Amino acid sequence: MSTSPSLIETTKKKINNLLQSKKPWVNRAIKYVWVLLIAFILGLPLYIFTVSIDLFGLFGPMPNTKDIENPTNDLASELISADGVSLGSYARFNRSQVAFNELSEELRNTLVISEDIRFYNHSGLDLKAYLRAMKGLLTFNPAGGGSTITQQLAKNLFTQAEDRSLDGAIAKLGKYPRRLVQKTKEWIISVNLEENFTKEEILAMYLNTSNFSSNAFGIKVAAKTYFNKLPSELNLQESAILVGMLQAPSFYNPNRNPKNALKKRNEVLYKVYKEGYKIKTRAQFDSIKALPIKLDYKVQNQNQGLATYFRTMASKHLMDWCKEKGIDLWNSGLKIYTTIDSRMQRYAEEAVTEKMSSLQVQFDREWKARKRNPWVDENWGEIKDFLQKRIKKTDAYEIYSERYGENSDSLKIMLNKKKAMTIFTWKGERDTLFSSMDSLNYYERFLQTGMLSIDPNTGFIKAWVGGINHKYFKYDHVKQGTRQPGSTFKAFVYGLAIESGYSPCLTLKDISPTFKLPEGGTYTPKNSEPPWNGTGEEMTIRQAMARSVNSITAQLVQQLGPQNVVDFAHNMGIKSYLNPVPSICLGVSDVSLYEMVSAYSTFVNGGVQIEPIFITRIEDKNGNVIENFIPKTKEVINDQTAYKMVYMLRGGVEEQGGSSNGLPGDLRVGNEIGGKTGTTDDASDGWYMGITRDLVSGVWVGGDERAIHFPSWGFGQGAKTARPIWSTYMQKVYADTATGIKKGYFKKPASGLDLSFDCHRDVPDSVQVDDVPFDIKN
Repeated sequence: MSTSPSLIETTKKKINNLLQSKKPWVNRAIKYVWVLLIAFILGLPLYIFTVSIDLFGLFGPMPNTKDIENPTNDLASELISADGVSLGSYARFNRSQVAFNELSEELRNTLVISEDIRFYNHSGLDLKAYLRAMKGLLTFNPAGGGSTITQQLAKNLFTQAEDRSLDGAIAKLGKYPRRLVQKTKEWIISVNLEENFTKEEILAMYLNTSNFSSNAFGIKVAAKTYFNKLPSELNLQESAILVGMLQAPSFYNPNRNPKNALKKRNEVLYKVYKEGYKIKTRAQFDSIKALPIKLDYKVQNQNQGLATYFRTMASKHLMDWCKEKGIDLWNSGLKIYTTIDSRMQRYAEEAVTEKMSSLQVQFDREWKARKRNPWVDENWGEIKDFLQKRIKKTDAYEIYSERYGENSDSLKIMLNKKKAMTIFTWKGERDTLFSSMDSLNYYERFLQTGMLSIDPNTGFIKAWVGGINHKYFKYDHVKQGTRQPGSTFKAFVYGLAIESGYSPCLTLKDISPTFKLPEGGTYTPKNSEPPWNGTGEEMTIRQAMARSVNSITAQLVQQLGPQNVVDFAHNMGIKSYLNPVPSICLGVSDVSLYEMVSAYSTFVNGGVQIEPIFITRIEDKNGNVIENFIPKTKEVINDQTAYKMVYMLRGGVEEQGGSSNGLPGDLRVGNEIGGKTGTTDDASDGWYMGITRDLVSGVWVGGDERAIHFPSWGFGQGAKTARPIWSTYMQKVYADTATGIKKGYFKKPASGLDLSFDCHRDVPDSVQVDDVPFDIKN
C-alpha cells in the first residue's frame, strides 16, 4: 500500500503554515527546550561535582583517592594445611581472590560478550549502552542494561545499599533519588577505577567481588561450590552459568532453580554464538544448548570438609590473636598456615568413622539385650529421670519455659510435640518426625570420641578429631572436654619412679596397699579383675605397667607421695588441677586428651616438654608474613629417664599379657611401639595412648554425659573401644609414604645409655635403635 502524493503535499503545507503562524506556545516551547538543554549542559557537570564533594552532606561520602587506588572487600581468611591443602576459611562473606591469569579464557570472554561487549573500548562508561537501555525503556522492549563491568565493580565496592556512601539526605528521600545518587557515584568511581587499574585487573576484581548465591562470594568460591573446580578450569557451559547468575544470583542459582539457570545459560551461550566465539555454527549452538547442567555442588561451611573441630577450635585462638593485632579475622584475607597434615587428618577421621560406627551398633545391641537405657548411676541402677533433668539444659526447654512457664502443661505438650527434622545416623542423614524429647532420647545414646596426633619432636599437631560429626555434635572432646584418664595416668606414676631411681626391673608383689587417710579411715585400691586385692605374684614394674596392675601402681604412689606424682604430671604437660590423693594412682582427676598427648610426647622427645603448636605462620592478603610461631620448650626430665619410660611403655606391646598385645601384627613388624590403655572404674571412659618415634596419638571414647556407661567394664575397656581407632589410623598413615611417617626405632639418649634392665628372659640381649644395635643389659 502506498501513500498518495496529494496527502504528502497537504501535510507539508500544514507544517509550513504552523511554523509561519508563530503562535506563542510554539515560541515558548522552543525557548524551554533551549533553556533545558543549556541547563543540562551546564548543570550536569555541576551536579556531578557536588556529588563528588558531598556538598552539605546531601549525597553521602565518596571513597577517597586512596580507597579507589586500594579497594578493599571482605576477604575470607584461609586455613591451610602443612601440605598446602585448604582446610576451610573464616569469613562474613565466603570470598577468596584470584588474579586475571587464574581465570579461564572461556570465563573471561563469556563475561565480556554477555555483559559488556565494548569493555575494552570504553573508559568506564558506555554511551551506546545507555542509549540502547533508554530506547528499550521507551519502547517497552528492554534490550539489556546500560551499566558497564566497571560500573558494576564500582557498585560492588563502594555503593551497595548497606554502605555509608548512600547516607546523604537526598538519597534518603526515596527509591528514585537514591537510585539517581547511586548511579552518579557509579559513574564517578568508574572513571577513577579506569584511571587506576588495567582492564584485566578490573575484570578480575569484578568477579572477585560478585555474589553467586549459596554463600559463595567471588568467582573462586563459586567455581568450587557449584563445580568443585578452580576458576582456571571452568569450561564454556560452566562459565555461561556463572556469568548468567550475575544479574540475579538466587533466581538463576542452578541448584535451587535449575530451569531458570538452564534458560539463562542458553541465553548467554547464544550471545557467545552470535559473536562467533567457540561456537561457530548454529548446529554447534543447538548441540551445546541441549546439554544438561552438570553440577558438583557443595556449599562450604564449618560443618563440612576436613578438620571441622580443629577449625572451630583454631578460630577461638585466632580471634584472640587478631584482637591483639587489631585485625579483623573475618574480612582481612589472612593466610593461616597450620601444622595439620591433610592426609593424616583424613586418615584419623576415617579411622573414627570406621570404628565408631561399628562400636555404636554393638553398644546399642548390648543395652537393648539388657532391656535398659545406658544412663546409670554409680551402682549401675538406671537413672529414671535422666531425660527429664537433661531436657532442662536444652535450648528448646529454655524457649518454651519462658513462653509458657516452667510448670505449665503447654511446656510438656510442646516438648513432646513432633515436628519434621533431619537427624544424624551412621548411614547418613535421615528425615523424620521427632519431638524435643525424642531428639534428646535419640542423641544421648551416641558414643563420642576425641583423637589427637602430635609429632613429639616438634610439637606440631598433625591430626585433630573432636567428635563423630561436627554438624550434630559441636562439643570438642580433644581440648574442650575433660574426663578421668583411668590407667593412662599411670605413666606419670611410673615416670616419677624412674626419675627417682627405680629400675624398670624392680620386682614388687601384686598386693594392694592400704592408705591411711588424713580425714580418718583407710583406702585400699582394688585391681580391675579378681582377686581384687592382688594375687601375690611377683612382677617387675614394667610388667605391672604393661598389664595395668593397680596394686603395684598404688604401692609406688604410697612410696613416692601423691603430691609428688601431681607435680611430676604438671611438669610433663598436664595443666588441669590434680587432686593429690591416694586414688590418683587410678587416674581419677579430670584431664583433657590434649594434655595427655602433650605429656606423653615429652617421653618420646627425650624429656623436653614442647607446648603443642598448630599454627606456624600467618600472612596478610598480599603474602607478607605478620608473625611466625615457634613452640615453647623446656627440659623437664633427663633423656635417660625419658628413654626408660619409652621402654616401660613398650612393655604394653612386648610383655606377655600387655594391654597392647592385641595390636595388628603388621604394625609391629620392624617397628617399636609403646602404648597404654585406660578405662575408668564406672566404665564410662575408654582411653588409648600410643607412641612411635614419629607420632604420639591419643584416643578417648565415651558418652557426652558421664552418666552414659558402656554395658560392662569389659566392653568399655580402652583396648576394645579406643585402641582399634589408634591402630587403624596408624595402619593408614604407614601405608601412605607421602606422609613421611615411617616405621622404626625410638631415638636413644644423646648422652649415651646407662640402661641396666635385663628384666626377664624375654628381653633380648640387644635391640636396634636408629639402626644401631646396643647392649641393654649394662
